Amino acid sequence: MTLRLLSAALIWTSLICAPAQAFETQATTAWVYDVTTDTVLLDKNGDAAVPPASMSKLMTVNMLFEALKDGRVSMDTTFGVSDHAMSFTEAGGSTMFLQKGDRPTVHDLIRGMIVNSGNDACVAVAEGLAGSETAFADQMTQRGKAIGLTQSHFTNSSGWPDPGQRMSMKDLGILAQRLITEFPELYTVFAETDFNYKNRSPANANNRNPLLGLGIGADGLKTGHTEEAGFGMVGSVKQGERRVIFAISGLATAPERASEAEKISTWAFRQFALKTTAKAGDSIAEAEVFLGAEKTVGLMPAEDIRLLIPALAQDGLQAEVVYNGPLAAPIAKGRQVAELVIDVPGLPERRVPLLTASDVAQAGFLARMSAAAQKLYAEYIAKSATAG
Repeated sequence: MTLRLLSAALIWTSLICAPAQAFETQATTAWVYDVTTDTVLLDKNGDAAVPPASMSKLMTVNMLFEALKDGRVSMDTTFGVSDHAMSFTEAGGSTMFLQKGDRPTVHDLIRGMIVNSGNDACVAVAEGLAGSETAFADQMTQRGKAIGLTQSHFTNSSGWPDPGQRMSMKDLGILAQRLITEFPELYTVFAETDFNYKNRSPANANNRNPLLGLGIGADGLKTGHTEEAGFGMVGSVKQGERRVIFAISGLATAPERASEAEKISTWAFRQFALKTTAKAGDSIAEAEVFLGAEKTVGLMPAEDIRLLIPALAQDGLQAEVVYNGPLAAPIAKGRQVAELVIDVPGLPERRVPLLTASDVAQAGFLARMSAAAQKLYAEYIAKSATAG
């Protein structure tokens, strides 16, 4: 059963929104997500499993953050540096310039991975936690599945080119949100702009994130580049109450990546406004009640309903309440019985659970008998009309 909302209860039902202006990204794959309202703003091949390049270092960082949280290591724990780890310095990839005999701390390696994008740092972490990079990559894949990464498979810890190293932009976005929400104190490292391990490479000391320092609220996360993958980035920007996470890949140059990242951030915040459209506990509709002391019961959201409204909003949201009714009494307050289905043009459908706003007792004996008789009579009339 569907019903219209109570016009007096919801001012926002008088708003109908124009479709959000679509963002035409130059990235071959992209996923943009508003964390505050749980809204996907853009999905361009977001589930495609593609070469992630150094963006897959985020999973290695996650594994180390989990080890810190579990108490398996501390910031002062030191890891060894193998010939395999050192080989990445000689191979010409990004590095924190570890050398044989170094004993970098977890504190150092976190910054070596995040700020310097050090392949050598990733291998040191992998071998320090799992004994070998191969074993660690297997653990990354297994752990990824456990935390909801459906299109991710790892063969190494750094994102070094390999046919088996794959992630989707959606998976990278999910992983970014996890790093932000599960490890807030450690996440701050992503906003650090430089790290120069033992003063070995001033030229590679700067964070490659092009949004840091622009004054737009950017505070992470990771860039990536290989010949196969092109230029990509996982970014996060926070302005006021809102946080937006995006993941893009397949761009042609580093300047194009920087430009696209800033354009996406600008679009995500300026094209949409955050509005509280209904308060928790306020009745926004009524459902019919059968055999109850009251004929209807109010329906309310358990939490404030917050929506992104396109900036070009003109006339109104499309919204309706859906439930199986009428509801049979007795009814307890706070029981989930309905959903509010909201359609904002240009955005995914939103479904909000609705609870009963009050208790409704059964009607008295005579009232129940009368209602039952009326129902039977209505069914008889309907059958007679069909038979005729």
